Amino acid sequence: MGLKTVEGLTDFLRQCGGYAVIDGGLATELERHGADLNDPLWSAKCVISSPHLIRRVHLDYLEAGANIIISASYQATLQGFEAKGISKEEGEALLKRSVEIACEARNIYNDRAAKSSWDDLDNESNLKHKPILVAASVGSYGAYLADGSEYSGIYGDAIMVKTLKDFHRRRVQVLANSGADLIAFETTPNKMEAQAYAELLEEEVINIPAWFSFSSKDGTNVVSGDSVVECASIAESCKQVVGIGINCTPPRYIQGLIQSIRKATTGVAEEDFVSYVDKWCDAGASLVGGCCRTTPNTIRAISKLLSSKQVSQGLANIYVD
Repeated sequence: MGLKTVEGLTDFLRQCGGYAVIDGGLATELERHGADLNDPLWSAKCVISSPHLIRRVHLDYLEAGANIIISASYQATLQGFEAKGISKEEGEALLKRSVEIACEARNIYNDRAAKSSWDDLDNESNLKHKPILVAASVGSYGAYLADGSEYSGIYGDAIMVKTLKDFHRRRVQVLANSGADLIAFETTPNKMEAQAYAELLEEEVINIPAWFSFSSKDGTNVVSGDSVVECASIAESCKQVVGIGINCTPPRYIQGLIQSIRKATTGVAEEDFVSYVDKWCDAGASLVGGCCRTTPNTIRAISKLLSSKQVSQGLANIYVD
C-alpha cells in the first residue's frame, strides 16, 4: 500500500474505519518465544539469529488486529553491527532484512486471510482482509549507546545536531529504500534529535513519509526536559512527517500530551492500559498501539474497542504507542 502524504495517511485511516491499530512490544514477545536478547543489539540480534521468531511475533500482532507492524530495526545501526564485526555492506543488508521480515509477515497474513474467507468458519475465527502498513523503526542515538541515555536524552556537550545527522544518515537512506511504507522515529528523547531527524529527511529528500514519537516522564516535557510542544513543532515543520506520537510514557500522561501536541500541530495491567484508549481517541489520537511489555492480547483488546467506534469528526494524525 502506498503512503506518501498526510492525505495518504488519512485515507489509510478511513479504510481502517477511522482508527488504526499499531502493534505492541517486540522484545518481550521475542523473549517469550525463547530469544536471548542479552546483547547490545537487543531485538535486532534476532534479525541475524532468529528471523523466524520476528516473523512469528509480527503475525501474532496482525492476527490480534494490528494494522501497522514495526520492523525489528529499533536498535539496528551500522555502527552497532560494526562493533559486532559485521561489515557495512552486511549491516545494510540486515537493515533491509528487518523490513523484509515484516513484509513477509504481511504477505503470509494476507494469504491466510484470503484462504480463510473461503473456509466454512464462523466469523469470529476468520482472518479479515484489512489495510496493513509496515513501518521501519529508527531508535535514537541513545538506543545505540545502550547505556540508558535513550530514556534521559542527555548525550553530553560533544553531541550536536550534525553529529546525530551523521550517525543516522546512512541508516535512514537504507530504510527509506527497503520496501517499508514509512519510517518510525521512536522514543525520541530530546529536541536536538528531533531537529536532526527533520533536517535529515529534507536534506536526503527521503521519499517515504515518517512519524516522530516522543517519550515523556512528566506529561509536559520529553525525557530530556525539552518542551513536548517545541518538539512537536519541529516535527510539524517537516513536510515528510505525517504523524506525531508518544511512546514509552506512563498512560496517565498521554491524554494531556495528545492535547498539547494537537495544539502545537493544529492550533487547537492490560485492562488498565486499554481503559485509557477511549480518552486518547476523544483527545484526538487516531492510531493506537502498544510499546514495552504490551502483548498481542493488549492489541486484540484495543482492536476490538476501536472497531466499535465511529468517526464523528476530522481525523488528527496523532498516535499513541
